[in-house]
Amino acid sequence: MERRPITRGRAKAPLDFDDVIYGIHAVSEALAAGEEILALHVASDRARDPALRALLSAAEERGLRARFEGREFFARLPYKAHQGVIARSAPFPYADIEEMLTPRDGEPLLVVLLDHLTDPHNVGAIIRTAACVGANGIVLPERRSAGINATVRKAAAGATAHIPIAQVTNIAQTIAGLKKRGLWIAGAEAGEGAVPMYDVDLRRDLALVIGAEGSGLAPLVARSCDFLVKIPMLAGVASLNASVAAAVLLYETLRQRRPLGELKSER
Repeated sequence: MERRPITRGRAKAPLDFDDVIYGIHAVSEALAAGEEILALHVASDRARDPALRALLSAAEERGLRARFEGREFFARLPYKAHQGVIARSAPFPYADIEEMLTPRDGEPLLVVLLDHLTDPHNVGAIIRTAACVGANGIVLPERRSAGINATVRKAAAGATAHIPIAQVTNIAQTIAGLKKRGLWIAGAEAGEGAVPMYDVDLRRDLALVIGAEGSGLAPLVARSCDFLVKIPMLAGVASLNASVAAAVLLYETLRQRRPLGELKSER
């Protein structure tokens, strides 16, 4: 998305759309995770809203005072689901891949690579699901991919604050590096040569690669995978949305890794 500043008088800093977090839940999660919030803007007609009390209290504990804005301020935003709350944050702190390659409690690694997904809603949904299943991290390419912007953060409902996310210049080269670290690479693919997810072992150290909307995995990326895995589909349905397919595969991975009784006890 093109960066366009919003200004309200000379005393206030421009609002960079790439560094915005919007919506009550996403902003609350960012505050709880200790993200660097530079400014908090709240609609003046929601100043007494009980739903905002916890958020405003958390901001005050961080020494951050909300700026109460009129309708004209929010009318300039390109987001409709802001709920009268936006925060201006520091640029998103991308992680180093090394941060996500340390096993936790002896469990096998699970890293999710996104092969040039451009829809920020898909990227955000996958990040949230990956955080929910306890994945070690997310890897995005720097180019031809949705980065961590305001729409991704909103779609992830705050999950971007709870899972390491790295950007790399080349997905295929990153796959080669992960293989050297002992990870198996599974590519999500609906086509010929892919193995049904129930017939593959997902309990090992694993990197799951999700292909772009429509085109799927790039040919070089697909060839770089150790195996391709597919979701069984009934006749008449060609494929699932990228974020839905990622969710199904991630939860199948969790099912294989955790005994049923253990999963029930965590509910």
